[in-house]
Amino acid sequence: MTEHVVAAIDQGTTSTRCLLFNRSGRMLAVAQLEHRQHYPQPGRVEHDAAEIWRNVKRVVPAALRGAGLAPENLVALGIANQRETTVIWNRHTGEPLARAITWQDTRTDGIVARLAEDGHSPLVEAISGLVPATYYAGPRLRWLLDHVPGARAGAEAGDVLFGTMETWLIWQLTGGVEGGRHVTDVTNASRTMLMDIRKLEWSDPLLEALDVPRRMLPEIRPSAEVYGICTTLLPGVPVSGALGDQQAALVGQACFSLGEAKCTYGTGAFLLMNTGDRLARSTHGLIPTVGYLFGDEPVYALEGAIAVAGSLVQWFRDALGMIQTAAQIETLAATVPDNGGCYIVPAFSGLYSPRWHPDARGVMVGLTSFINRGHLARAVLEATGWQTREVVDAMNADSGVPVTRLKVDGGMTANHLLMQFVADVLDVPVERPLGSEAVSLGAAYAAGLAVGHWSDLEVLRANWHRAAAWEPAMDPDVRRRERANWGRAVNRSYGWVQAPAGD
Repeated sequence: MTEHVVAAIDQGTTSTRCLLFNRSGRMLAVAQLEHRQHYPQPGRVEHDAAEIWRNVKRVVPAALRGAGLAPENLVALGIANQRETTVIWNRHTGEPLARAITWQDTRTDGIVARLAEDGHSPLVEAISGLVPATYYAGPRLRWLLDHVPGARAGAEAGDVLFGTMETWLIWQLTGGVEGGRHVTDVTNASRTMLMDIRKLEWSDPLLEALDVPRRMLPEIRPSAEVYGICTTLLPGVPVSGALGDQQAALVGQACFSLGEAKCTYGTGAFLLMNTGDRLARSTHGLIPTVGYLFGDEPVYALEGAIAVAGSLVQWFRDALGMIQTAAQIETLAATVPDNGGCYIVPAFSGLYSPRWHPDARGVMVGLTSFINRGHLARAVLEATGWQTREVVDAMNADSGVPVTRLKVDGGMTANHLLMQFVADVLDVPVERPLGSEAVSLGAAYAAGLAVGHWSDLEVLRANWHRAAAWEPAMDPDVRRRERANWGRAVNRSYGWVQAPAGD
């Protein structure tokens, strides 16, 4: 009997992957290619969208070969993507006008500051649910329109298109210059600062505030829908699911009930809680967002975004040369019983949730001659744990539904010392599912739901199985003392950037 599977393209910050999943949610194959990170100036991070598309064309057939399958085995294709990364391209040539500006990039601080100076911040927050920040795609789009020759004129003429990475890939897959579908899903649109988060449509007042031509924007669609049919790479296969990567993980972790929460530990760390049909406003530095839209009514979520998690381990490996592989950090950290009084605050591009200090920069405090490589390794891991604790504290305060267990996924969950530390500082159980590819699985689920491969959310919930769990074991007095020390360390990271660097 021919096996029917769903493919997911996981277009992430450092790599692009294709994964294949069967009906029970088990991964059958994966293929992956990294893409180059461009750092033209401090605070600027860029990707080549054309390189990413070339990588997609390589990883999809590689995954099929790895599973011994052919395109006719695929019933649907879904996409998960790094959300706020912004690309503009010419609809007639298919060429990007500039490198994509990634979600980590902070060059739009001047644009964001002017929004506040012009009195637009209350408008932006009231309509989009977002407090203006360099994190979101809208200011990046404005920067590209202002700085890339021909971009604004082309956009106003309808020749230049905007999208986040799922939009770019869907357009390419469904025809490109020969009539590719120009769409975005509602979760990605909710991260632009340009969408009305209640009406789920582009907002004219926000477009005016950021001076963005409506003609260049994609159509906003549900997270599970047949957007179009592949005309290249996988001819005849429907492209039928799209979710921002963190919302995809919420779906992949089967967090379908009010109060269920997950945290994905990758380049950054992102904690989302399902808030049901209620748009939960945050007074503690969290981000109200669309969790997913399957059908007519959206499910909302609260999010805490931690900019630096796994990338701190990469920095420890690559920039400092303390370890040879990322996995070695657990062994090195285990050579000492604690951090020796050392704390590392990885505010490389400012602090995100819940503090939102773009003026902060990374600091290392508490150094003495006693500190060795093991203490530094432990401080690197503990930084992720304490940042998680700050987000959970904010989420408990905002939602009124305390986190009682945390589902985790992503590459860092292979680090048992880190996961135990997260359980210890949160004082709640931490659970990892069988298979930690929740982002890709969520994209596959969305695509499969759209074509009837899976019938409903309860079928997906039944696919979730716990593979590992960590119970809190830290002495409460130690937890309180270390929490206070972490807070003091973070406060010392403030104010290193004295003024906006300009636009």
